[in-house]
This record gives sequence, C-alpha cells and structure tokens, in this order.
Amino acid sequence: MYRRSLPMIKPLALVLALTALLVGCPSHNGAKLQSLAKLSEQPPVTARMDIQQWRTSGGTRVLFVSNRWLEMLDVRLIFAAGSSRDPQDKAGLALLTNALLGEGTELKDANAIAQGFDQLGAEFSTSSHRDMAIVSLRSISNDPYRRSIERNEREQCQPTHLARSLLLLTEVLGQPTFPEDALARIKNQLRAGFEHDKQNPGKQARTLLFKRLYGEHPYGHPSEGTEQSIAAITQADVQDFYQQAYNASNAVIVLVGNADDATAKYIAEQIASALPQGQKLPELPAPATPTAGKSHIEYPSQQTHLLLASLGIKRSDPDYAALYLGNQILGGGFGSRLTEEVREKRGLTYGIYSAFTPMAAPGPFIISVQTKAQQSEGTLELVQQILADFIANGPTEQELAAAKRELFGSFPLTLMSNADIAGQLGAIGFYDLPLDQLERFMQQVKQVSIEDIKAAFARHLDAEQLVIVSAGPTTGQQPLPPPGERIERVMPVPEH
Repeated sequence: MYRRSLPMIKPLALVLALTALLVGCPSHNGAKLQSLAKLSEQPPVTARMDIQQWRTSGGTRVLFVSNRWLEMLDVRLIFAAGSSRDPQDKAGLALLTNALLGEGTELKDANAIAQGFDQLGAEFSTSSHRDMAIVSLRSISNDPYRRSIERNEREQCQPTHLARSLLLLTEVLGQPTFPEDALARIKNQLRAGFEHDKQNPGKQARTLLFKRLYGEHPYGHPSEGTEQSIAAITQADVQDFYQQAYNASNAVIVLVGNADDATAKYIAEQIASALPQGQKLPELPAPATPTAGKSHIEYPSQQTHLLLASLGIKRSDPDYAALYLGNQILGGGFGSRLTEEVREKRGLTYGIYSAFTPMAAPGPFIISVQTKAQQSEGTLELVQQILADFIANGPTEQELAAAKRELFGSFPLTLMSNADIAGQLGAIGFYDLPLDQLERFMQQVKQVSIEDIKAAFARHLDAEQLVIVSAGPTTGQQPLPPPGERIERVMPVPEH
C-alpha cells in the first residue's frame, strides 16, 4: 500500500515558537507603502513600494511589503504547480491536488480546518492556473504580535489570531492527507462540469483552440482535465504531485501587511520549513509554431462563437509594455477599435475583446466574439481586416494619448488593497521580474510611440497566420450592414 513520506511538524513546538515571537507590543516604525504620485495626464503614475526580498534558510524566495496602516496580513504562496505540470496522461492532477489542500490533515478533518480559520477571522483559499498554483491566507494582525524580549514574559504569552492562523496554515500545507472521500467528491464535481461543458459551445471552442495552438505542449490540454484523465487519477498520484511540486524550492512566499521585517522573516521561515523538501521544477519548453487555419464545431444555436488566436509572449518579453498598451487600443477596453467597429458601428455583437496573456512560456493572443450565426463569416473577415490594419498602421495619435490617460488614471486601482499588492508581488516573484517592475512598466508606457506598437505587433502577430476556431450552426450567410446601420444584437448564451 502506498504510504506518503511527509515532513512532520511538531504542533506543540511550533505553537511555542510562534507564540514566542508573535506576542507583545508591535513596533510602529516599520516601512509604509509610499503614496502613488498625483494623478495627471503627464507624467504617469508611478508605483514605488518598499519591497523587501530575501531567501529563507532553505532557499525559498520571499517578497514582503509592510503596511502598518491596515491591521491585516496577507500571505500568499505561489508554486510552479499549475496544470502545465500535469503528467501527459493525467490532465487535471494539478487542479485536484490544489483543491484538496484544506480537505484534511493528519490532525484535522475539513470541517475542523474550516471552522478553525472561521473562528480566527481568517480567510484561506486556493486556486490553480496553467502556470501556477496559489495558496492564500488573510489574517487579522491588530493584536500585539512580538514579545518584548526585555520583559521576559514568556510564561504570560498567549497565541494571537495571527499566530494561530499561521499555525493552521502550516499544518494544512505540511500535513495534507488528501482524503479519498474528498477526492471522490471533487471528481464528481468535475464530471458534472464536463457534462455542462457539452452544452457550452464557447467552452468547447476554447478547449479546441488551446489544443490547436499548443498541440502536445503542456499548455495544450484543459486545466480541469477530461472525463478519462480525471477517472484515472488516484490518491497516490495526488500525493506524488504534492511532494514534487509543493516543495520549498518550488515556491515563492509573498507577505503584505501589518508586520515588521523581523516578524515577516520569522513567518516566512516557519512556512517554508513546513513544506516538503525537493527540487525546483524545470522551466517549461517553448511551444512549436502552430498550423494556421480554421476549425469548426457544429452546434445548434442562434449565434456563433469566434476565436482568433496566435502564440503571444512570455511574461518577461521586452515588448510587454508596447503590446499591452497597443492591445488596450485594439480590443482591451470598451472604447477599443474592435468594440467601435464591430459593436458600436454595426451592432454585430454585445461584446468583443482581445488580450495577450503572457506566461512562463509564450502565452496566447486571443480575439473573442459572439455574433449572429448568419453573419459569422462576414464578422470574421471584418475582425481579420481590423487586426491586419492595426498591425500595419498602428493606432492614431488620439488613440494612443487616450489609452495612456486611461491607464495612468486606472493604474492606482491595481494597488488598492493588500491582496492587490500581493498579486503584483506574486507575479514579480514567480516570473522573476525586477523589484521595480511596476514603476518600470509605467515609465515604459509613457515612452511608447506609435512606431513602437507597430513594430511590436509586427514581431509577434501575423493576421494571415491565425488559428481560428468557430462554434455554431452551419447556415446561410447574410451581408454585414454598413457602418452606422445597426442590426439587432444577439444576446450571448451564458457560459457558466
């Protein structure tokens, strides 16, 4: 019978260790988040944060921002444990492993874990993506959390909310048992999702699109797996994946909130020491160039889903700022060119968008639109024409200036909360970006010109070499109305 070999945590010793540090009176001279520059059209908002960076004794990278004004601490662990790490014949294993964290430990069942966090006013969550898996904790940290060594009051120390929340977190991370009943329950939930997807043409189209774009590359299979792959996954598979991917060398720890440097370092050390020991997983390979062309999924409907895609960029690509700003003009916002030409002038859709998704390996560039089935071919040609024109000529000066103003004005909203900051730090740590990435990005955006956008789009996109997937009925086609002559828009089918 398979038996896991997990690093054991001594609960009483850890309680005493956390208690010894996380009690007493806080020091209020910690670094604060610096204010964002005053909003104006020129210059752009900068985002200067006092980011502390170090590695634990075991080598885990840690990023920390102290914010003593909000009496909360956000803890986020980012593992290179997304669906791109699934074994070829076990798609969905990464998602299952992540979902089962918190379902049971050697000392507590799922109800005891949930009640434990709830009674402490703490929020625990997990999520799984293609590149990464995330474990998050938000805890109250308004009570005294550092013992005054001078007073030597160890016998009077009482564990605080933060200390107990962290103790429970380390137990969940270090002693998961992945119970068979929980595994069966989540498998059943996924099976129900697969049945729902059979009635969801948009989901079917997206699954086929990624298969077309990436083939046998780790990004090519659905993150949630398939009916066949999920059925084959066992508890032993989950335990093996946990040992390989949820180890201290394969993680980044992010701390944001009410803590000083010494406390943050102690917390990070305790979390990292609770994780299994292992090796950082290797970098993902580069995907092969996909074969351009059209694929169609026949589906009885009043409308057609259209997806146009190409390989995009890695998160570290130097063209990121130019492509991001250019895409905002092309199809990233409500006032974008695609929205104006396809939705506003012709009424062909309720919504159309385009997006680059930079990832560890080149992520996708996708244009997505739903339209009336009888005008799907004309809509596809119109979208291709708009993209080709944008690649060839770029935006206008007015479009560029408006996009910069909008970005400069909205950027502070990306740092409104500790959780927002933790998300930004997680990307910096996981993708190994410079610590001043946010400030650097805004300065790059300020300097982006029309020629920069044209050159960046030309380097990465070709309107004649797109992977195109449609899902809808085969039906006779109608000509598109001229600009300004709207037709009745088709209400999109909900996809969830």
